[in-house]
Amino acid sequence: MRGCEHWGGALAFIPVSVGVVTTALAGAESAKAQTAYPSRPITMVVPFPAGGAGDMVARTMAERMRGPLGQPVVIENVTGASGSLGTGRVARSTPDGYTLGYGGSNTHVINGAVLALRYDVARDFQPISLMSNAPLLIVAKKAMPAKDLRELIAWFRANPDKGTMATAGLAAASHLAGVLFQQETGTRFGLVPYRGSAMPDLMAGQIDMMIDPTINTLPQIRSGHIKAYAVTAKQRLVAAPEIPTVDEAGLPGFHVANWTGLFAPRGTPSAVITKLNAAVVDALADPAVRTRLAGSGLEIFSREQQTPEALAAFQKAEIERWWPLIKAAGIKAE
Repeated sequence: MRGCEHWGGALAFIPVSVGVVTTALAGAESAKAQTAYPSRPITMVVPFPAGGAGDMVARTMAERMRGPLGQPVVIENVTGASGSLGTGRVARSTPDGYTLGYGGSNTHVINGAVLALRYDVARDFQPISLMSNAPLLIVAKKAMPAKDLRELIAWFRANPDKGTMATAGLAAASHLAGVLFQQETGTRFGLVPYRGSAMPDLMAGQIDMMIDPTINTLPQIRSGHIKAYAVTAKQRLVAAPEIPTVDEAGLPGFHVANWTGLFAPRGTPSAVITKLNAAVVDALADPAVRTRLAGSGLEIFSREQQTPEALAAFQKAEIERWWPLIKAAGIKAE
């Protein structure tokens, strides 16, 4: 191919490589595609029912991400099969950055060990960022005689197979927390699964204990209907600093939480992931967002943990921690 220039009224032909032109055009198209994203609304698939704690976090983040992205982030609740229906839909979607998956400990860790999935919870997604961390609270009925966590453990040891703990169902975080609690403390008690909230039965004294998310337990603790013994985290809750951590209360290392993050389908361009990550980081730095999440007993991961690489490493560590426990306990979907 030959190019030309006009020098002093004459045309001068200059050889131009076809490869150079092709590369230049490809680079221009790539740059154009990167700067154009997003050019239309983005769908964030939430595999949980509308109105719940997880849905609240997703909607809070979606609204705040609209600014830096310049496009609406539309929430679509796709529920069923322990969150695997919505998560599977994201795994099968076009990797162009317009369908994202909101999920966390149950959808991207636990389900991989207890369900027969048509996708891989790690390999079929590209991490964008960790979002919120919801530690659990160890609580008991008001009539429980134990004054602190050490005495609660002692009470269960003295009453093997007589106590009861409510869970949110098979392989829920509360169920796994109950199994781990028995292993760590040498106690035995009945794990009672509930389809709905077990809080009314705990308040009525029909259930002895729960290890449940803060968003469910804090209101009843503040009203004096149940007792709080410890938070399953390394730091005390901003919303309830009077409750000790498990490390302080006598059960060190018993850290259990419902964490959430944002994922894209495998194959999503790195430039798109970078742009989405920046929008999440921007949203999590907003004081209004932080206040709203903290008010519900939720923690925000540190800035260093808000990278795609940090989410990938965190998910890997969670899989390595929980899958052996799930398999050893024989926990399988019915």
